[in-house]
Amino acid sequence: MAALTSTLPLLLEFPFETLYVTSIIRVSLYVSIIAVVVSTLVSLPVAFVMGFTEFRGKQFFTSVINTGMGFPSVVVGLLVLLLLSNQGPLGGLDLVFTKEAMIMSQFVLATPPITAISLASITSVETRVRDAGHVLGGTKIDVALLTLKEARNGIATAILAGFGRAISEIGSVLIVGGNIAGADGVSRTRTLTTAIRLEARQGRYDTAIVLGAVLIVLVLVVNGIVIRLGGQEGLR
Repeated sequence: MAALTSTLPLLLEFPFETLYVTSIIRVSLYVSIIAVVVSTLVSLPVAFVMGFTEFRGKQFFTSVINTGMGFPSVVVGLLVLLLLSNQGPLGGLDLVFTKEAMIMSQFVLATPPITAISLASITSVETRVRDAGHVLGGTKIDVALLTLKEARNGIATAILAGFGRAISEIGSVLIVGGNIAGADGVSRTRTLTTAIRLEARQGRYDTAIVLGAVLIVLVLVVNGIVIRLGGQEGLR
């Protein structure tokens, strides 16, 4: 903490470093937030369909989703890179080493935890709550909305968990993003995690400490919200 306190004033004295650090934070938040928003739009419908319907192969798909939560990030980065390379099916889009490529890789990583945790929250809603909705004359949509209301804390936890996975990612974004910063000191595809790795390897520990502190604060805030939501869920 003392090192961080002594480092912050030094960074603020140099506009280049300030611009560099703020641009990295901006890129990290932009990429992670967009990836999580898109992932949520895909994950929640999938979780609702799986939570409200029975179909052949449901257990298999659930296993695939759970397995995806532990899928190696470097493998995800490699697959996305091959997909976007000149020889890949999406090579014509020219997205290699761009923020869009990083969003794609983080989307793949964030989707399994958001889907799995949301599905667990939906299926954990007591049967009597759903039965009450049917008894009161509610349609399937009404019962689904009631279930969503009951599972809202768990779904919020799922989204935050996906964001935590995305913002702390290094392997896949390093592969598809390239960790690029311009000569003007503005990050192009450099995120908090990849910048910390680079700064530490080059001996610029003051900048690495500041970036690390920002990342820790973001992760702690997310974890704090998750714990709070979990506590509220337990009191219900």
